[in-house]
Amino acid sequence: MNAVRIHQFGGPEVLTYEDIPDPQPRKDQVLVCVKACSLNHLDVWVRKGLPGVKLPHILGSDVAGEIAEIGEYVTGFTVGQRVLVAPMHFCGHCVKCLAGLQNHCREFTVLGNAVDGGNCELIAVPWASVIPIPDALDFNQAASVPLVFVTAWHMLVGLANVRPGQTVLVLGASSGVGIAAIQIAKLFHCRVITTAGDEAKLEKGRALGADFGINHYKQKISDEVRKITNKEGVDIVVEHVGLATWDESLRSLKSGGTLVTCGATTGPAVGLDLRHLFARQLRLLGSYMGTMAELHEVLGHVFAGRLKPVVDRTFPLKDLREAHEYLERSQMFGKVVVNP
Repeated sequence: MNAVRIHQFGGPEVLTYEDIPDPQPRKDQVLVCVKACSLNHLDVWVRKGLPGVKLPHILGSDVAGEIAEIGEYVTGFTVGQRVLVAPMHFCGHCVKCLAGLQNHCREFTVLGNAVDGGNCELIAVPWASVIPIPDALDFNQAASVPLVFVTAWHMLVGLANVRPGQTVLVLGASSGVGIAAIQIAKLFHCRVITTAGDEAKLEKGRALGADFGINHYKQKISDEVRKITNKEGVDIVVEHVGLATWDESLRSLKSGGTLVTCGATTGPAVGLDLRHLFARQLRLLGSYMGTMAELHEVLGHVFAGRLKPVVDRTFPLKDLREAHEYLERSQMFGKVVVNP
């Protein structure tokens, strides 16, 4: 099969389009013919070098395609069935997995991180990771859903306990997590404030349901939040930017508010004044992906049309280098998808 692998860490130039042997699925696995695989910033971090990645390595966390082969022990699926793949790897038999807390499993990792991903024509995955998709959802849309929507759902619903009537600040309206979080917050009838670097992206954020937009290059986020909320602040901040926005995110919280973070795109080393934390009784929560139950829950809303994936642009798999370069320029609104 054709695949893109990295044989060393570095820039987009290390992505190599090559012919490799087809994967041989185990009896408890399903072989999926990949029709679409969306990019995430994780692809960039892994390409540049992360601990635990064995070379050569295939990137790609979000896969949609058709079932090509079914293992002997697997039931309930048919060859040719349209599916997406859960973007996570876990052991399935430890105490945490049996409790439904797969993202606490010691073996837990994201597809395309410590295990090979979907930048290829065929991928063998455990049957429990295979989820049928409705005909109304095309492969590019389906591949744009799993990682960012389960992440945003876990952040807002699983951890921050979002409730109707709250005010939620979503950093990065044009990012995958931002697009998902805006829609999920509106699904819960919240007032949503979002940020972006230009007016076109803010307008698209409003089209997804955001009530207010802040241009973070021209406006100070916390000052604008205070104006919008009559100096009260927000109940929840969905943070995944890191160093560049951390202080502003904290200042935007109301007393007793919650900041939930899942990423550090602009840098992981941030400061924290503990007096500010305990005097204002703030909650800081770390979030890593989500559980299989949460994935199925949020997919139910996507399949019903209540939540919508956004595809920015597609590339042929052989042009993955160009897709990575485009992703790193941060010009997109929505997901960048490659098609084998």
